[in-house]
Amino acid sequence: MAWTEDDAKWMRRALELAREGDVAPGKNPIGCVIVRGGEVIGEGCNEVDQRHDATAHAEIVSMRRAGQRLQCDEMRGAVLYSTLQPCGMCTMASIWAKIGRIVYGAGRDDVHPMYFEDRHLDTVDFIRDAFRDDLSLEGGLMAGECAALYVPPDADVPKEEQFNR
Repeated sequence: MAWTEDDAKWMRRALELAREGDVAPGKNPIGCVIVRGGEVIGEGCNEVDQRHDATAHAEIVSMRRAGQRLQCDEMRGAVLYSTLQPCGMCTMASIWAKIGRIVYGAGRDDVHPMYFEDRHLDTVDFIRDAFRDDLSLEGGLMAGECAALYVPPDADVPKEEQFNR
């Protein structure tokens, strides 16, 4: 994949948000930026613990902020940049929001399986099976830098310390 300078710029911003989330109480190191027409329309990090809301993933937080800013629930022409491959919930929300492109850094194989809720389905499956044909998905932008924020795929994490298990 040939990434553009803009892709790198926005992923760097997502990484910045993820790092801020890593040190803020109740937040987590997953960052997301939604851009349309070269302008940020929504951004955030994972706020699940802070909000006591299982849906407050970085992508959902960013979509909520974009929707408030736009006063609209559709984000046609927007690009969503996330430091981690979006989960099923966030992917489906992207489909419903009519986001045009999803770009992520670290993918499922770059991090521990505990970051995902399903063994067999992933973002690619949701996009491939959607009724929309105007949504693209591209992964691996700054994958190493993004993956460094998370637990490695082969780490021996005790079962009781794993989320989504």
